[in-house]
Amino acid sequence: MRVDVKICGLRDAAMLDVAVGAGASHVGFVCFAPSPRHLGPDALAGLAATAPRACTRVAVVVDADDALLAAVAPAVDVLQLHGREIPARVADVRARFGKPVWKAAGVRTAADVRALVRDFAGADALLFDAKAPEEAPMPGGNGLRFDWRALAEVALPSRWVLSGGLDAATVADAVRLTGARAVDVSSGVEDAPGVKSAAKIRDFVKAAHG
Repeated sequence: MRVDVKICGLRDAAMLDVAVGAGASHVGFVCFAPSPRHLGPDALAGLAATAPRACTRVAVVVDADDALLAAVAPAVDVLQLHGREIPARVADVRARFGKPVWKAAGVRTAADVRALVRDFAGADALLFDAKAPEEAPMPGGNGLRFDWRALAEVALPSRWVLSGGLDAATVADAVRLTGARAVDVSSGVEDAPGVKSAAKIRDFVKAAHG
């Protein structure tokens, strides 16, 4: 089975075309002002509209209110909640906006993974990222990875995504060691924060699929 690849933090049509052309199954758009990858709702909707329908479009938000979700939800296929949302909020977003919801969170240990699996069983998918430092302005996209062995100690749900510090040099090992069927990358395919590299995107997708 081919590994699904999500290229996240896309900000322009050129890099979106590169990601789709390279074979990414998912494209992600960040709507969170502190992020260098931030797109406002209108810009996000405009860019998402250019993605082919065969490619799953994901809006990444952090502790978003209903007004923001209402602005971005019609433009995408999936809402990824990457903040401090509680299980009831995930269920509410799913019911209110009629979109699949991924819950993303930073993990460091098997206990972190176990808690996420237990608490967010109602999410359509879980995304395991590296836990951000306390002083970090963003919960993800920090180029950090966690010890993948933590995943082996927990019974994982049927749908989960591996993220956190992946790049073309590490993704094949990550898939082999964890059994991940879906991977997510943002900073690992950039030349600078928020600046995607066409070559790195192509290399990453090729390595993930290889």
